[in-house]
Amino acid sequence: MSVSHTAPRGPSPDAVPARAGVGLKAAHYRVILESRPPLGFFEVHAENYMGAGGPPHRYLTEIRTHYRLSVHGVGLSIGSAGPLDEPHLRRLAALVHRYEPELVSEHLAWSSHGGAFFNDLLPLPYTAETLRRVCEHLEQVQEHLGRQILLENPSTYVAFASSSYAEADFMAEVARRSGCALLLDINNVYVACTNQQCDPLQYLAQFPLAAVRQIHLAGCATDADEQGRALLIDSHDREVADRVWFLYEHVLARRGAVPTLIEWDQNVPAWDPLAAQAARADRALHACTLQDRRHVALG
Repeated sequence: MSVSHTAPRGPSPDAVPARAGVGLKAAHYRVILESRPPLGFFEVHAENYMGAGGPPHRYLTEIRTHYRLSVHGVGLSIGSAGPLDEPHLRRLAALVHRYEPELVSEHLAWSSHGGAFFNDLLPLPYTAETLRRVCEHLEQVQEHLGRQILLENPSTYVAFASSSYAEADFMAEVARRSGCALLLDINNVYVACTNQQCDPLQYLAQFPLAAVRQIHLAGCATDADEQGRALLIDSHDREVADRVWFLYEHVLARRGAVPTLIEWDQNVPAWDPLAAQAARADRALHACTLQDRRHVALG
């Protein structure tokens, strides 16, 4: 398998502080600029800013002068069986060059095939062939951008019988071979493990936490399958679930403080409820940092 001989440029250790951030939404542009809330960073979906100009760029340009920025893509189709879409990659590169975000991330998923694009992030079988293809695509993206990207674990509803890797092991091998870092979406862990009736703590025990450079937290909706079993939907339309907060604190205790994003993409609330979720994450991060300092002082 082809592996880049030049390590992709990664973010400096202090590029984004171990603070909470939120997804930037048009409904909040004005309140952010008027009140300058004390957040660690904002994150934008790359595809929302691939146009040449207009109000989104005008507001983002001003917000960028005051805050660190993360760009999160949803359309590269890293796991696609076919080649990456070159025009889309060029648009992403232009956006990254324009705003120089501290972090750039994408999903371990596919969303296009044969020129058709799907409004979803679809799962992959974890096989040697998928591993080769994902690493080749990551190498192409990182060489094109001239920097390291973060790859996010997916939310899934079924597992492929053909998989020969556990998901956590697959993510670890992708990071090792491609030189990418990882984005750990804890809500995705909760959703996938609930839907597939496995233990999220066991999943996290196997996950390569040392490679994690960012964490996502989000809300999920509850449904049921045809047998009446609980089915969680990665909806991003409500507050973070209590179980996800528990898993988050568990990860911080093992990994240490990591920049953390609150995702709320549907039924977007007024600013205060979103800010309250970020404040809760900040409290957990602060407690984790204090604990780490105590360990250093006692060590």
